[in-house]
Amino acid sequence: MKQTISIGKFIRKRKVSKYKEIIKGLFEKKGIDVLAIDVSKQSSYTDFLILCTANSNKHAQTLADKVIEEAKKNKMSVMVEGYQQGEWILLDLGSFVIHVFLDEIRNLYDIEGLWYGAPFYYIEEEIETLK
Repeated sequence: MKQTISIGKFIRKRKVSKYKEIIKGLFEKKGIDVLAIDVSKQSSYTDFLILCTANSNKHAQTLADKVIEEAKKNKMSVMVEGYQQGEWILLDLGSFVIHVFLDEIRNLYDIEGLWYGAPFYYIEEEIETLK
């Protein structure tokens, strides 16, 4: 099942409000193709995989830095792998495991294909309206 959903609606629907600023941070730092995969029924190590594409190694590191910053603000522990290379950075926040990929690496490993059949949520940035 695939659906496109706003950040706010995803947070409310999946009851994951403590991760809202982390997801918003991915958009703030211009993350591309943000996708959440609900693996809670198939996995014992996490509830959601969040996938995000970066334009370059430095961009991937910037996205990871934002996740780490927001996690620390919210007193969450985060384990990080792959930061130095910046091609595939994994950030483990417990209930969320965030993967920041370069496009060619995301396509090569095809995480979406590995979890075919799980609910997918393409997350869209919320547009603030001026009043």
